[in-house]
Amino acid sequence: MEKTTQAPPADPGDFIHVEAGALDAASCRQLVGLFDASTHARPGQVGGGVHTDLKDSLDLTISGRPEWREAEGILNQAVFGGLLRYLRRYPHALIGPLMLEVPGAEGQRHRLTPERLQSMDDAALAPVVQTVLRPGGINLQRYAGGRGGYPYWHCELYPRDPSAETLHRHLLWTIYLNDGFQAGETEFLYQQRKITPRAGSLLIAPAAFTHTHRGNRPVDGDKVIATSWILFQRAEKLFATA
Repeated sequence: MEKTTQAPPADPGDFIHVEAGALDAASCRQLVGLFDASTHARPGQVGGGVHTDLKDSLDLTISGRPEWREAEGILNQAVFGGLLRYLRRYPHALIGPLMLEVPGAEGQRHRLTPERLQSMDDAALAPVVQTVLRPGGINLQRYAGGRGGYPYWHCELYPRDPSAETLHRHLLWTIYLNDGFQAGETEFLYQQRKITPRAGSLLIAPAAFTHTHRGNRPVDGDKVIATSWILFQRAEKLFATA
C-alpha cells in the first residue's frame, strides 16, 4: 500500500511573523531611556569584531546585568507569547527537529502532532516549548539616523564559536522600541520583504540562511531595537539520562 503523507498548510507564508503591540508603549519608552542613560554601550560587533562598514551601531548586552534583570524579564515574556503564536502557525518549527510526546487525557502518552499542538492552550504548550527551547542573551542596539545600519546580508548561524552556542540558534527575534524615522527596515533577501519598524512590534523568523537579512539605514532619526535568538536546549539537557 502506498504511504500517504500529511499535506502542508495551503498557505504556509514566508515563516516571518510580525505582530503589533507585543510590548506596550510605556515599556518601549522606558527601555530607550535606560539605554540612553547607560554607560556600558559599545560599538556593535559582527562575528569578526567591529566592522562599521558591515554594521554601524551602538550596542548594549543587558543579559547578566543585575540592573537590567527586570527589563530582560519583560522582553522575554513578550517574546515568549509571540513564540507560542508562531509555533501554532508553524508547528513543525517545534516538532520537526524532535519526536515529542505529551500526556493525553486518559494518561497515555501521545506523539505531538501539528493538530494537537495547535489545540493546546498556553498553559499546556508552554512547558513543552521550554523543554526544547531557551532564550538567548538580549542586546539593545541604536542605529544613528543617516549613518547607522547593518547593511551586510547575513544570517544568525555562525560556526566559529567553539561552544557551538551560535549553532543552537533556531529563531531570531527583534522588538522595535521606537519609530518616527524613515526607512530602517529589516529586509529579508529571499523573501523580498521589508519589515517597517513600529514601536512595540515583534518580529520572529528562522535563523538560518533561508532568511538572510539586513538592517537598512534609518533616516531623520535613530532606530532602537531589542534583539536576540530562541535557541535549542543543549543536547546534555535535552537527552540527559537519569
